[in-house]
Amino acid sequence: MFVGHFGVAAAVKAAEPRVPLWSLMLATQFLDVIFIGLYMAGGVESFRAVTSGTYGEALIDAGYTHSLLGALLLSALYGGVAAWRWGRKPGLVLGALVFSHWLLDLLVHRADLPLLPGNAGDLPLLGLGLWQTPWATAVIEGVLLAAGAVLYFRSVRRRATDTRRALVAGAVMSLLLVAGLAVDVLS
Repeated sequence: MFVGHFGVAAAVKAAEPRVPLWSLMLATQFLDVIFIGLYMAGGVESFRAVTSGTYGEALIDAGYTHSLLGALLLSALYGGVAAWRWGRKPGLVLGALVFSHWLLDLLVHRADLPLLPGNAGDLPLLGLGLWQTPWATAVIEGVLLAAGAVLYFRSVRRRATDTRRALVAGAVMSLLLVAGLAVDVLS
């Protein structure tokens, strides 16, 4: 799941037009941004190849960023900073959007998502494994991206004071949709 997260951000932007788009996009990828930092910081978190030639070819060891408790804490952190900057409602929206990443990852990941940071207690790992069915993953990501693009375009068109602005927004979202679907097909 990669571009599907951005589709969710576009849908949220349609409902919450005052929240900056960049903060929505970052929120959807915040867990992965922190994961990359921990990966680069000496392999605190890592990934390894499992089956070549399939979608989602890696099993992640993201025991902190992608644990249920870790995702909740990172969501609260992001939402708290956003609330301080833009107010309570945008903070709640952005915090929930960060957590949506974990929920979508639960759908696609193999069983590699721990409940507690560092898999404390050696509890069962979670993941429904949709990545093992590449066409289904691509369909779900495409639907999320298309739905987000349509909702965003309709929102811009409703709020636009001129047709030109609505057309530009529609063109940008159409390009994102095509690029996102191309990434899904090529990966």
